[in-house]
Parts: sequence; C-alpha cells; structure tokens
Amino acid sequence: MKRRTFIKTASLAGAATMMRGEVISRDRAEVMSNKNSAPRGPVIVSTWDFGREVPETAYRTLQQGGTVVDAVERAVMIPEADPKVTSVGYGGYPDRDGKVTLDACIMDGEGNCGSVVFLEHIIHPVSVARLVMEKTQHVILAGEGALQFALENGFKRENLLTKEADAAYKEWLKTSSYKPQKVDEHNHDTIGLLAMDGKGNMAGACTTSGMAWKIHGRVGDSPIIGAGLYVDSDVGGATSTGLGEAVIKVAGSFLIVELMRNGKSPQEACKIALERIVHKQPKYAKGNDFLAGFVAMTKDGEVGAMSYRKGLQYSLHKDGVISVVDAEYMVK
Repeated sequence: MKRRTFIKTASLAGAATMMRGEVISRDRAEVMSNKNSAPRGPVIVSTWDFGREVPETAYRTLQQGGTVVDAVERAVMIPEADPKVTSVGYGGYPDRDGKVTLDACIMDGEGNCGSVVFLEHIIHPVSVARLVMEKTQHVILAGEGALQFALENGFKRENLLTKEADAAYKEWLKTSSYKPQKVDEHNHDTIGLLAMDGKGNMAGACTTSGMAWKIHGRVGDSPIIGAGLYVDSDVGGATSTGLGEAVIKVAGSFLIVELMRNGKSPQEACKIALERIVHKQPKYAKGNDFLAGFVAMTKDGEVGAMSYRKGLQYSLHKDGVISVVDAEYMVK
C-alpha cells in the first residue's frame, strides 16, 4: 500500500462542519490503526473511489439518526443515479442486446437481506432490494417480477440508456467483441459498501449494471448473498469486485466472513479467498486482465482488502478521516 494523501476533518459535532480540515499525510500503519480495538465512531468502507460524497452520505445519515441500513442504501444510491458512472445504475453500459439490466442487494448484520437481479427501467435497484428484504418473505426477485414489484411500490419506470452509453454500445457493435474490459481504478465496476455505526451494528449494499456487453440475462456476483456481499455483526462483513463469475464459484464474501470468524484478519481472509479462486480455477491466473478483489471489515472496525492483480482501490472513512487506498495485490 502506497503513501496516500488524506483529508482530515474538523469537529464532528454536526453535519454542517463534517469533513472539513487540512490536508495531511498518513502511512499505511496509521490508516490501518486500531485493528484490535473498537472504533471511535462509524466506519465505512467501499470498493473503488466513487467520490467523497459516498462515504460522507453514509456518515451523515448515521449522524442524523438514520440506521446503518439507511446509511448503506443512501450511499450507494449516489453512483446509481450518476450518468457518468458507466457500470452502476443510470448510465450503465448495456448488454449485447442494448438493454441496461441492473443487479443489487442489501444485508444487515442479523442476516436480513434482499436482492434484485436482471432488473430493467429502475434507477435505484438497491432500494427495490431493500423493499424485498422488508416487505416480502423472499430474498431475490428477478426480471419482470422484480420490475412489477418495483412499480407496484411506487418506483418510476425510466429509460436508463443514456446517450453516451448508447453511443458506446453502437461503437462496440462494430466489432461485437465479448472480451471483458480491464477493471482498474480508471474503469470501475460494482460498488460494494460496508458500514458500521458507533454501536457495532453493521450492514452492506452492493449494486451494479454488470459487465458491459454481457449476454442478455447474465447475472454476476453483486446481488448474490454470500458471493458479492455478506454481513454478520457477530464477526464482520465482506464485499467483492471484479469478475463476478470467479467470486461466485467460491462464495467469496461468505468465505471471508467465515475465515474471520475463525480468527483470520480481514487482510488474511481476503488473500485466502483469492488463493482459493486461482487454486480451483487456475484458468483465471493465465489471463493478463483478470481481476477479482475483496474488501472486508471486522466487527471491531479492522479493514483489509486485496485483489489478484494491481488496480483495486477502496475508500475508507474511519476516525474522522476519508482516504482512498491502493489495495495490496497477489501478482507482483
């Protein structure tokens, strides 16, 4: 992990004064401090850098009395609604048939969860997933059924294919190559976000438009509980990014939480999960563009992250500091 530049906050007495202060530098040891002690306040960690507004929104929600489920939902709604983000929600690149299909899930630390897969026309799939969790006895709704459920609950049907995404799709049609695009800090995919409030309550959310130019109907790991996301307040949580098929094959996020339950640190658990992927599916190690990665957090606020190849970044809000960190990686 390289030395990074962080923004130090001033007083956290109110939302109006939150996240303001001077620029300071901290090394890795300081960023990952307090690993064996309870955090002094909320901890929020997410895959990639989707801007300061994401962790700030989660933090502000908690400070204003919202639940940790409120916090993770509202935070990931930001990239879902951003047309400049081409891999999440509105603005996401379509599948090979020109359709934008979305996947999302949400989970609290007590095992309550909801998910939608292959959902069209709804900007905020994470909010539909939350309603599945809270208003039904099911966990996953798919396709037309998920859309029907959303519309019946007041969501608006919209065209999610932006002019920019449509132009990119038409350019892609000239070759119709199905090779996945390289995933790195310049080409973000899924956002997976974990949060813990000051009382130790945890929740997570994961949302994506999936792989660009995917086969119509493809669903990755993001909305799959235990693959793209898993949270247990007794232990911690984990979320994933990168090639979803690889993560699904090892139930990656659940695996990491269980490894932490058995005493592994978040960093060790992420590494073991990646090793499991390439051990069971060695074909992934042969691809120069293959990237899968995990971010994990214990119930004590210790955070770890690792990807197979260089490129994964994660955003961390801890002890009043927001930082963007280069994750460790296996292949040097």
